[in-house]
Amino acid sequence: MGKITLKNPVLINGKQVTELNYDTNEITGVLFAEAEARKSSGKTMSIVPASEFDTSLHIYLGYAAVIAADPSVDWSDLERVKGPDIIQFMRIGRNFMLGVSEKDSPAESSEEPTETSAEYITPAYQISNESDSQILS
Repeated sequence: MGKITLKNPVLINGKQVTELNYDTNEITGVLFAEAEARKSSGKTMSIVPASEFDTSLHIYLGYAAVIAADPSVDWSDLERVKGPDIIQFMRIGRNFMLGVSEKDSPAESSEEPTETSAEYITPAYQISNESDSQILS
């Protein structure tokens, strides 16, 4: 189970919500089929080469993961999510389609910068003798 922190609160069940729990392990075949149907509703037919690249499906699978964790949340509630918050749902759905578990992927909503190392990944080229230094100059 994971948690999404929204930058733009959304009205769900009469309350402004800024955090939502989700669980991709609880997505059922029915929720998956509903996500597929909803991502296509009202749109013209578009061909996506593979479901791994279907960002609209990924968003709705992210919504499905929230509904799986809390059935009191409705699809229409989640369809009101806006701005960069949509990307969080897309990542959840993408990771689900790629078989990446929540514990394998880094926290998506972390606002903290990552730590950098002062060490080089590969050692600097060392010149072994004087003839090599002439070639490199």
